[in-house]
Amino acid sequence: MIREAIENGQTIFGENYIQEAKKKITEISDSHVSWHFIGHLQSNKAKYAVKLFDMIHTVDSIKLADELNQQAKKINKVQKILLQINTGMEISKSGIPPYEALDFARKISCFSNLRIEGIMTVPPFYDAPEKVTPYFKELRKISELIKNETLPNVEMKELSMGMTGDFEVAIKEGATLIRLGTAIFGARA
Repeated sequence: MIREAIENGQTIFGENYIQEAKKKITEISDSHVSWHFIGHLQSNKAKYAVKLFDMIHTVDSIKLADELNQQAKKINKVQKILLQINTGMEISKSGIPPYEALDFARKISCFSNLRIEGIMTVPPFYDAPEKVTPYFKELRKISELIKNETLPNVEMKELSMGMTGDFEVAIKEGATLIRLGTAIFGARA
């Protein structure tokens, strides 16, 4: 299915799990494809993530950022990352609270082997996509706030928000990266 998507022009693929990604990335082995990690990442998997992925969307702690920085330095890489913001303030979801985003970006900008390309969120789930609009608006405002700081190693060009059920609303609010795995590949078994 991934090869078919590539043949039809898809160039960015997101993966939630390191082990599954490693197998797919090895088998596909296409230099035209960019691999993004979009799942929750634990520090002990950072070395694998840095080797496998062009971008990591889910940086949500200083501990994780530090480990990613160290692992990237070992292989002479500047790892592109997104900061995960929990705009819905849901206990069940990862990400930093919106009110900590600017300070978090300031701290992460000091890591020389990380480059903050933007921010991401997974809003609360609603059956009505328009109900997520405030969470996407908030992420866009946070992005602008961080961008206005002109921090080193920060280029706020990506807003990763929106999935199969709400991507149209996300695009209206400025999403540059949307996650449509279910729409393209179907639900996970």
